[in-house]
Amino acid sequence: MFRKILMLLGLSLALAACATPEVRLGPDGRPLPQVYRISAADTSDIQFRMLDGVNALRAASGAGQVRLSSELNAAAATHAQDMSRQNRPWHFGSDGSSPLDRAARVGYTGQLFGENISESYETELETLSAWMEEPDTRSVILEPRAQDLGIAWFQEPSGKIWWTMILGG
Repeated sequence: MFRKILMLLGLSLALAACATPEVRLGPDGRPLPQVYRISAADTSDIQFRMLDGVNALRAASGAGQVRLSSELNAAAATHAQDMSRQNRPWHFGSDGSSPLDRAARVGYTGQLFGENISESYETELETLSAWMEEPDTRSVILEPRAQDLGIAWFQEPSGKIWWTMILGG
């Protein structure tokens, strides 16, 4: 008898360890959003998930693949942090700089085709999906002449993420 109780207790503990975390629901019955926390260790994973997503979308539209550009990543990172300081998503830096200015400052010599920005609490792929829903930002992602991609973000302690994507070639 003691053996059966011990086995049932062990089985119960094993099942409890497999339980999924509690999902809180809002008044509409949908799951409440959770903060998407990004650590420094996530950088390359996020950049490559975004690169893979962009290239899949470009392939579906008949456009060639793009590659990550360290220069454009640097320009995007500078702007994401600057948007947070300004507390507004827009294409001009606090010093009046444009996307062209920021790309030139980091040594990018190619042509710039566009910059997508976002202020959100969403993951990189949710942000990419939102950009694809808007004609202006979708056209930047699918620009057939693009060869280079820069993607970066800045996350505030509250969890808000400022995303910047730049395409050039």
